[in-house]
Amino acid sequence: MSWTDERVELLKKMWGEGQSASQIAKELGGVTRNAVIGKVHRLGLSNRATGASPAKSEPKEKPAPAPKAEAKPKPAPKTEPARPTPAPTAEAKPAIPARRQIIPAGQPLPPQPSANEISPEALAKVNEIEKKAKKLSLMELTEKTCKWPVGDPATEDFWFCGLPVEAGKPYCEAHVGVAFQPMSSRRDRRR
Repeated sequence: MSWTDERVELLKKMWGEGQSASQIAKELGGVTRNAVIGKVHRLGLSNRATGASPAKSEPKEKPAPAPKAEAKPKPAPKTEPARPTPAPTAEAKPAIPARRQIIPAGQPLPPQPSANEISPEALAKVNEIEKKAKKLSLMELTEKTCKWPVGDPATEDFWFCGLPVEAGKPYCEAHVGVAFQPMSSRRDRRR
C-alpha cells in the first residue's frame, strides 16, 4: 500500500470530519489503524479542533471544563509543602551514582574498583603473563586463544592476551585465576 495523493486527500477529509483512525483504515483498505495514525501525525493533522462536525466535538469539550474545574484544587495542594520537599531528594541524588560515568573515547580509564578485589598474588601472576602475551587483535582470536582484554578499547594499545586457554574456559590459566574466583575468597576480601 502506498499513500497516493487521492488516499491522502481522503484521509485528510475523513480526519477533518472527525472519523476515527479505525474507520479511516477500513474505508481506505489495505492499511492499518496505526498506519493511519502515523500518517496523520506526519501530515500534522493531529489537532481535530478544525473538524467539520463541531456537534460531535462540543459535547466532548463541555465535560472537559468540569474536570478542569475539579483539577484546579489539585494544583493548590501541589504548591503547598509538597514542592519544598525536593531538597531531600536532592540529597538522595548523590547516593544514586551507582551508574558509572561515561568516559569519552581516547581518555584514560579510571582505576577499576574490581582490581581491589583481586589478590596480590593473582595480580602479580597476571602481570607476568601479560609480558609473555601474544597481544592479538579481535580478528585474530580463536576458540583456543585467551580472550582477556588489556588496555582501553578506544586506543591503539588495546589487545587480547592470546595465550592458550584453559580447558572449557575463555581465558588462560592466569586470567582464569582472576576472572573465576571462589565465592568464599571474594566474601573474605570484602570484609
